[in-house]
Amino acid sequence: MGSGFNETIHVPTRLRICALLAGAGEMEFGVVRDALALSDSVLSKHLKVLEQAGFVHLRKGTVNTRTRTWVRLTKAGAGAFKAHVEELQKLAASADDLSI
Repeated sequence: MGSGFNETIHVPTRLRICALLAGAGEMEFGVVRDALALSDSVLSKHLKVLEQAGFVHLRKGTVNTRTRTWVRLTKAGAGAFKAHVEELQKLAASADDLSI
C-alpha cells in the first residue's frame, strides 16, 4: 500500500473514531461512545491503541464531582487520518477506473 495507508487507523472502529474527532475537536468520552454506538470497554480499547500510537490525547477532569474523559486527535493523529483518507480515495478512484 502507499505511504498514507495506516494499519492502526484502518480498523473500522478506529477509522470511525478518527473521522468523528477530526470534525469535532475535543469530545467527551460518553458523546463519542453514544455517537458510534459502542460500549465503554470497546471504545476504551480502541482509544488505548490510538493513544499508544500518538494519534489521540485523553484528558481527564472533574465535572460535578464526577470524573470525565475528553478525547481529541493529536496533530500527528490528524495528519495520519488525513493521509489515510487520501490513500483510500486513491484506491477508490483506481477501482472506479476498472471495468467490472
